Amino acid sequence: MDIHFTARKFKAHDAVKEHALNAVKLLDKFYDGIVRVDIILSYERPTNSLKAAEINLHVHGTILSAKDKSEDFHKSIDLVIEKLERQLSKYKTKVRMKNKKTLRRVKEEITKPGDEE
Repeated sequence: MDIHFTARKFKAHDAVKEHALNAVKLLDKFYDGIVRVDIILSYERPTNSLKAAEINLHVHGTILSAKDKSEDFHKSIDLVIEKLERQLSKYKTKVRMKNKKTLRRVKEEITKPGDEE
């Protein structure tokens, strides 16, 4: 998994960066086909603003994206990770169902020629 970290308009503290990297590494247990991760942190105004976190997951064939805002970067990252966990589980079940359908089709094609003879 290739991880890209971007902090827009500021330099992120090491604690925030470590928290984001560790949280993204935990997503690997939900789906191991994650190719690349883009973590983008930003804020709206210089003082008293909402902190925004956006994470884009590049998996085989598609991009899963989530964005959220809160008063703290740690909280924003945690909210985005929760969203991505749900998206990954949905994506994983979609892929499994597609594989089951193709497997059924192959089994039907194999059994049909044998029945006609």
